[in-house]
Amino acid sequence: MTVSDIFETMDYGTAPESAAEALAWIVDQGSRFGHFINGEMTPPAGLFESRNPANGEILAQISQGTQTDVDAAVKAARTAQPKWEAAGGHARAKVLYALARLLQKHSRLFAVLETLGNGKPIREARDIDIPLAQRHFYYHAGMAQLMESELPDAAALGVCGQVIPWNFPLLMLAWKVAPALAMGNTVVLKPAEYTSLTALLFADICGQAGVPKGVVNIVTGDGTVGEMIVNADVDKVAFTGSTAVGRRIREATAGSGKALTLELGGKSPYIVFDDADLDSAVEGLVDAIWFNQGQVCCAGSRLLVHEPVADLFYAKLRARMDKLRVGSPLDKSIDVGAIVDPKQLEMITAKVAANTAGSTHVAACEMPYEGSFYPPTLITGLYPADTLMQEEIFGPVLVSTTFRTAEEAVSIANNTRYGLAATVWSENINLALDIAPKLAAGIVWINGTNMMDAAAGFGGVRESGFGREGGWEGLAAYTKPKSKPKPLKSVEAMSGSGTPSGAIDRTAKLYIGGKQARPDSGYSTPVYAKNGTLLGHAPQASRKDIRNAVEAAHAAKGWSKTTGHLRAQILYFIAENLAVRGEEFAHSLDALQGGKSGAKEVEAAVQSLFTYAAWADKYDGQVHGVPIRGVALAMKEPVGVIGALCSATSPLLGLVAVMAPAIAMGNRVILSASEPFPLAATDFAQILETSDVPAGVVNILTGPHNDVADAMARHMDIDAVWSFSAPELDKVIEQGSASNLKRTWVQNGQAIDWAKPDAKTFLTQSTEVKNIWVPYGE
Repeated sequence: MTVSDIFETMDYGTAPESAAEALAWIVDQGSRFGHFINGEMTPPAGLFESRNPANGEILAQISQGTQTDVDAAVKAARTAQPKWEAAGGHARAKVLYALARLLQKHSRLFAVLETLGNGKPIREARDIDIPLAQRHFYYHAGMAQLMESELPDAAALGVCGQVIPWNFPLLMLAWKVAPALAMGNTVVLKPAEYTSLTALLFADICGQAGVPKGVVNIVTGDGTVGEMIVNADVDKVAFTGSTAVGRRIREATAGSGKALTLELGGKSPYIVFDDADLDSAVEGLVDAIWFNQGQVCCAGSRLLVHEPVADLFYAKLRARMDKLRVGSPLDKSIDVGAIVDPKQLEMITAKVAANTAGSTHVAACEMPYEGSFYPPTLITGLYPADTLMQEEIFGPVLVSTTFRTAEEAVSIANNTRYGLAATVWSENINLALDIAPKLAAGIVWINGTNMMDAAAGFGGVRESGFGREGGWEGLAAYTKPKSKPKPLKSVEAMSGSGTPSGAIDRTAKLYIGGKQARPDSGYSTPVYAKNGTLLGHAPQASRKDIRNAVEAAHAAKGWSKTTGHLRAQILYFIAENLAVRGEEFAHSLDALQGGKSGAKEVEAAVQSLFTYAAWADKYDGQVHGVPIRGVALAMKEPVGVIGALCSATSPLLGLVAVMAPAIAMGNRVILSASEPFPLAATDFAQILETSDVPAGVVNILTGPHNDVADAMARHMDIDAVWSFSAPELDKVIEQGSASNLKRTWVQNGQAIDWAKPDAKTFLTQSTEVKNIWVPYGE
């Protein structure tokens, strides 16, 4: 073919990458790999095959981990951790810097090995995955260096168990290992069964970088090894993978006290408005769904097109699809590589074959005769509720529908149980920045897609998981406070004879939707003073009362859209009204609890309200310095509806100090008051009634926490549950939270000093971080 022929046809010649060095490295290791434990490779045992998905050839034999292997790795990590943390930030920074340098020095070897094991195009591994992995180690070397000055009150968690997927084998390793090591933790990591080779190559360079023995441990094998790590003596579990497995991990770790972050599945919307640069949006879509063969948790797999341009956009998209090149991943001229394994190929094929809705277009491109390949596919004309619009396919399959208005676009985009990422295409930046905050997603890209960086946290909401990886917010998942809190003490209700004080009978009620309400249960519990006098009866809330409170909280969703300034004014007003009745509340608290600390508790409650009123318009987001021509805006958003079991001690302060940060950040709350001293909460409801708090923003229940903990945790319309109650409820809450993978915050038997709580921790728990990427320039 002549140059003029190529110019006319725009055909591509092949540009093969040599696999010789990568294959030679495998052979040099004996083509059989053990585990990396305590700085050494173990003898290979219980071997299974690692294959090249592009041609089915066996690359190496990998060891199947056993309980003995996991125990040895955890023991090595536990032994190494104190010394690694004590070495200090600068010492850790030097090691992380060395790892980053070695990843650069051996970048082509890592890229080729990644492509051989995963099937992704070499140019994606070479130009995206490996540089991003390097970036994470460089970035977190800096975090290690700054830890002592910028995070002086933070300590390492200890030993971190980490389980990563097969779609980005080295990059996911970097996301998890780099921050853990930077903060002084040690790790036991399990790479995916299909794609263990680059993790084992990383183990090889750990020795060259001076990583102390036991700091990094890698145990290979199937999902059973991941289960062993989750159940092992580790202080934290970090998992990236399917929502189904994430749910099981949440249940397995419930009540264990282990920290947990989950980065799970997604069904991310890709929204194209009629004023978008359609050609650019098509190119962005190629990157959004056919990058890594669509095997990306944040893939833009749900296309939403503005109806006026839908036909034109689909025509352009089909024409572009037909020009995509599917073939050998080692060919630098191809666009779409191989599916990671024949089993995954079968799953994709079966899901598409089962669909009978819409219209299907399969790219008119040549397909390889061997290997696990699937053609780029577009299915249009679907309804939002159709199976393929709701279920993650995890392959090169794009599904689509249309919308008429911006409001409808948001509604369709949020019509999913997931919430990982979203993309908005519009030349009207006002429109784009209006839409982005309304999308239920942890990350939103404007006029671009798949932009990621170590400086900007990545993670989702809803059933896409919780926690962030990267950025300052990602470090929180690998640290704990240096201070050692006191153990939580149980507090019993006062007993008495049932003799009233002589005053008019007191009727305390629940506070739901801005009104006092009788309990659906029809039961009440007597509340006595320390001297045995009957003070009144507190209602016992039930599941139906929770239902009513949740409905009221959702009806008050406008609170989340108010300004911090307005929320601050209302918090100040609550404080003002509480102070006016301070003497009355102090007397009541003294009667409830005995002693003379009531006045101090009222004053502390007023101070707490002032503190969070002050933070309401000052707990700002950030503009991350990411390496693009543009900005990544880290916006602090409310979590939504938070259910909280309040502390038995400090019945007024323990309620106010939970309520104030939550509503200051725009959340609505359902507070289950102190069990032994509930009347302080029912009295406080009167303060709320006179303080301009919108109905439904604060709802107060009384009664046994056992009666409401599980119902709160399992309620699909509660977004987070906090517990400052009995430790035995921690497991109930964390297990129940797996229903919709809501966030939980339990205290693991540790007490909070309500007079001096850590305000930043409460604010962090009250917010989600959404990163909005905004490129700029012509």
